[in-house]
This record gives sequence, C-alpha cells and structure tokens, in this order.
Amino acid sequence: MTDNVLPERIGVIGAGRMGAGIAHAFLLGGADVVAVESSDEAAIAGRERIERSLARSVARGQTDHGELTMATDRQAVARCELIVEAVPEDADLKAAVLSEIAGIAPAARLGTNTSSLSVTDLAKRLPSPDQLIGLHFFNPVPSSSLVEIVVAETTPDALVTAAQGWVAAIGKTAVTVQDSPGFASSRLGVAIALEAMRMVDEGVASAQDIDTAMELGYRHPVGPLKTTDLVGLDVRLAIAEHLERELGARFAPPQVLRDKVAAGHLGRKAGQGFYDWTAEK
Repeated sequence: MTDNVLPERIGVIGAGRMGAGIAHAFLLGGADVVAVESSDEAAIAGRERIERSLARSVARGQTDHGELTMATDRQAVARCELIVEAVPEDADLKAAVLSEIAGIAPAARLGTNTSSLSVTDLAKRLPSPDQLIGLHFFNPVPSSSLVEIVVAETTPDALVTAAQGWVAAIGKTAVTVQDSPGFASSRLGVAIALEAMRMVDEGVASAQDIDTAMELGYRHPVGPLKTTDLVGLDVRLAIAEHLERELGARFAPPQVLRDKVAAGHLGRKAGQGFYDWTAEK
C-alpha cells in the first residue's frame, strides 16, 4: 500500500453509531466496505444508518463512494485488507472479536476503535500482535476531522505509516500517540468533563453556562457537558472508571454522573443527559 491510499476492501465489525460512521468515512474515501452486525435486525438498522449518512454526503456534492455490503457472518471480511472493530468498549469483547477476525483474515491489518483501552493488551491476545493498531474515531464520525492513531508496543513502524495514510485518504487529520491510559484525547477530554460535572454537582453554575464559558472563553466548539451528552454518559462513566483504576483518584467519577447513568439519562441517544434532547429525538 502506498501513502494516502486506502485498501480496496475494508471490513467494519459493528454498525452502530460509531461503526456506521467509520464505514461511511471509508466509503467516501473510495473503499468498498463490508459491515458486519450480529443479527439480521441489527444489519438492517446498520445499513439504514450508513445509507442515510451517505445520502446527506451526496446532497452536499460528495457523489463518489465505494460499495457497501452488509453481513451477519464475520467470514464475510475474509478478503478484506483492513478490518476495524467498532464493538462496545469492553476489553474482553474486543479481544474476542479481534481474535476471531485474525483467524478469519490472518494477513489483514486490524484496527481497534477504542477511546481508552490498552491497545498493547489487546494486541498481546492475538496470534500475531503486530497486526493491530488503535484507530480512535470521534463521534459523530462524519463531521469529526480527527482520528487518534494509537501505537501499541508491538505495532511496527510500517503499520503506523500506513494508518497515517488511511486517515489522510478519508480527509481527516491524524494525531499519533503511544499507548497509555486514555491516550491523549480521552485523558484530557474526560478530565475537563469531570471537573465540569463537579461544578454542576456543587451548584457553581448551570451546565449551559459552564459550556458557554468554555465555548466563548476558550473557543471550544462544544462545551464539555454537551460533548458528554453526545458521547454518552455511560461511555464517559466507563472511561472515567478505567482511568481511575489506572491513574488514580483524580479521575473518580462524580456522583452526578453515576446518578444520571443509573437513571438511564445517557445523553442525546436517550433523550436526556445534562441537557434535554427529547425535542430532537
């Protein structure tokens, strides 16, 4: 593969919100994409997500894209040169999926879309640890311009260079970081968001005023609490708990976050988080 050229055929395991966005990005980059879901119902929903996203891009003038294939059998990715897993943020689940697809496509390069888990630990659970690299896409993928490339202890330089080329080929910007808890983006983003939550909990200011302070005072495009709603409070809680275990008490989740997750107030996807999203839903 040459720089800034995508593989012709790319697999994406998982077609939820993140997986559909990743598939969309690769399709617009010109690759044919095989997206795999766990059931016929999930595959239908995944296809609808991807096709809706493609339709919006076509309406904006991006008319050329690769061909999408949906499948429920992971054997469908056997001929893919690159396979990215986008399953939920659970180390055992990701390791199991990666091990399975490594067996199906032993010559493929593998990417894990994780925002906080150790890519090195996942790689060590594969038959060939040098197959794996971290490709941390950001939600929502179609409008985000960043991909964080995470280099595991076992990741060869050639794979890092190839990944940087893939990111450029889909019109996004790569930052390359060494594998460490929370990488760069999640570690900084979660730290700011947790402090904002503590301020809400202590009655310092409303969520909207805290976000406005960051947006206008520090030029953040979206404030930390609204970003948390977009990412998902359950996702932020899981990352914070992981960082607390790895890095200590400064990442301890505030009670307001635990309470909202327990109440099912998970952000935009649930209609309620730090903001009310019911009108949008």
